Amino acid sequence: MPASLENQQIGLVLSGGGVKGMAHIGVIKALSEHDIYPHYISGVSAGALVGALYANNFNPEDMLAFFKETPLFKYNFVTINKPGLFDTEKYLFALEKYFPENRFEALHRPLYVTATNLQKGKPVYFQTGELIHPLLASAALPPVFSPVEIKGELYSDGGVMNNFPLEPLQGQAEYIIGSYTSSMKELSKKEISNSFQISQRANLLMLHASALNKLHIPDLLFRPEDLDLIGVLDKKGIDKAYEIGYAHASKVLEAVTKVPGYADTK
Repeated sequence: MPASLENQQIGLVLSGGGVKGMAHIGVIKALSEHDIYPHYISGVSAGALVGALYANNFNPEDMLAFFKETPLFKYNFVTINKPGLFDTEKYLFALEKYFPENRFEALHRPLYVTATNLQKGKPVYFQTGELIHPLLASAALPPVFSPVEIKGELYSDGGVMNNFPLEPLQGQAEYIIGSYTSSMKELSKKEISNSFQISQRANLLMLHASALNKLHIPDLLFRPEDLDLIGVLDKKGIDKAYEIGYAHASKVLEAVTKVPGYADTK
């Protein structure tokens, strides 16, 4: 770890972004190669899943395996009794394999998971108790995945209200690192020509808007480019997103760690 960070509590914020969020795994690998190991993690949607795996001491290869093994769309996951195309509860099995103790307290690093309380219309930051249902809720992108019921209330993708949840780390972490993967690009009319494409675009605009005014706050921000070519729900892009994140973070860290007064990198 660079001397400038040796005695500081480091926080890591991981945005949403669907498959684009696999870039977070590349960022984490680059951080570890520079001996930077965050003490606190706050994540939302794909970032919550990556953050939970990292908080449970899984290495990048295991993280990638989790996302490759977990089916996104299966015909027997389709629901007709819940709002959403796919029943989010059907994904319990995938998380139980990686989090058998199913408790925040069993993780090796403190983790904050952001989900949206649909009934109260506010973001909620889960940090104690049962782990898996908050993770499922945080990643339940509407209208593709059904909301998740937790203690009698319905929760959905945390990115709806807060796609860059650094708030839980403020006042705890002395140095905040952010990884933001909800990239935006201008689209042609042909690329917004059916209901699914419109829904995807609207969701992305919503996620992006909730984070824009906070991206200046982290002491160090990773914002990989070239993620626009990867679909939010396109599993074929997992390796590509990971590689983009790793290359970007490695380049940034190589440049930043050579700067005198490295701790002051805002």
